[in-house]
Amino acid sequence: MQTNTPPPYSSLVAVGDSFTEGMSDLLPDGSYRGWADLLAARLAARTPGFRYANLAVRGKLIQQIVDEQVDVAAAMGADVITLVGGLNDTLRPKCDMGRVRGLLTEAVERLTPACKQLVLMRSPGRQGPVLERFRPRMEELFNTVDELAARHGALVVDLYGAPSLADPRMWDVDRLHLTAEGHRRVAEAVWQTLGHAAEDAEWHVPLPPTLPPGWMTRRVADARFARQHLLPWIGRRLTGRSSGDGLPPKRPELLPYEGPA
Repeated sequence: MQTNTPPPYSSLVAVGDSFTEGMSDLLPDGSYRGWADLLAARLAARTPGFRYANLAVRGKLIQQIVDEQVDVAAAMGADVITLVGGLNDTLRPKCDMGRVRGLLTEAVERLTPACKQLVLMRSPGRQGPVLERFRPRMEELFNTVDELAARHGALVVDLYGAPSLADPRMWDVDRLHLTAEGHRRVAEAVWQTLGHAAEDAEWHVPLPPTLPPGWMTRRVADARFARQHLLPWIGRRLTGRSSGDGLPPKRPELLPYEGPA
């Protein structure tokens, strides 16, 4: 139960990759919304003049996040900075987890003194066979997140431990990005972690059971997923390309937030 009034945060900077950019929470104009925009809207509704920047770009590895986003975010002097990165690295065929830990540590050490509150996350993990081979790396990454948070006073939002976000129904057809409902639940989780009273106290609980799709429906969906998403994703991993190559940050300046255009 909420017992204390949270600090009146007046600004937010979000740092990361596609998860923070908001894929696949698609708006009618073709842009993405996502949990960070939803969180900014909630905070802006309570704080006049609230400012928001989102430096996230899809596909970014932790080295790119450190090189391209961390110093920019630190220079903005925001009250709250969210940092989610490293998961794309764990999904690469070759991943040096020692290097990932070092870069994540560097990012936390540079961002902590630049804001009033740093927020880290244990990213959600979808159930399914494709990600199972990467799960040990993911959990090693999340252990590092917990250690860094304890050392530097950061908050940790545990999305990985939320049964609702492991449900395949919370994930888009690419099986890598959350649906709009998934992003709403992430925004709720961060909102509560920042000290605000719950608007959805059950965001993390398992979804009501439904009848599973039939065998043929699953096979058709698997074939479409492989053709449209899995094979292109593997191709980018093998060639060192990224879906975010050449794309600018989502919201590069710390400006008053008035909602999506």
